[in-house]
Amino acid sequence: MKGLSTEDLDAVKELVNIGVGRAAAMLNEITCSHITLHVPTLQVIRLDELDSAGGLSGRTGAATVKIDFRGFFTGTTALIFPPESAAALVMAITGEGEDLPELDAIRIETLMEVGNIFINGVMGSIGNVLGQQITYLPPVYVEDTMANIVRTARFDPDERVLLANTRFYVEDINVEGIIAMILEIGSLDTLLEKIAVVRGG
Repeated sequence: MKGLSTEDLDAVKELVNIGVGRAAAMLNEITCSHITLHVPTLQVIRLDELDSAGGLSGRTGAATVKIDFRGFFTGTTALIFPPESAAALVMAITGEGEDLPELDAIRIETLMEVGNIFINGVMGSIGNVLGQQITYLPPVYVEDTMANIVRTARFDPDERVLLANTRFYVEDINVEGIIAMILEIGSLDTLLEKIAVVRGG
């Protein structure tokens, strides 16, 4: 894989931000909550570095919604929340308190919906902007450490991850999440080539 230039990273971040904007609009409509999203940083790391990135090192029970995708590039996109952020996001969207007996089921259902909308918004925008078809498998919800999630993945440890730190603002509550796009060998180069074609580079 070739090294990424600042222009490459900026181009990918621009695509992700378009998708995040689309996802925010969809979430606002469906949840009836005022949600704004912001992606302040984007980096490319190796898969085996994911557990120590984004402030997730040593975290237990990270709430993760992941969707496998296929098309002109192939991989898995995951939306990852530290436990406290997951709880705050669910309570902000649903209005339910921590003492609700059914909170676990509500949390999983809510995070699955948010993750599905968010990931489809981001990936759909990438496909639309680049004029490419992307197909998805159904979303999967996992609560585990990032080390265990990565360990059970089908990917090679050397494969690349596009990691975007994302901030969710729900009714003035600041919630942090991470978008991790795990790409199979060669897929990042393919993505960059398609971006260059669209940009006329």
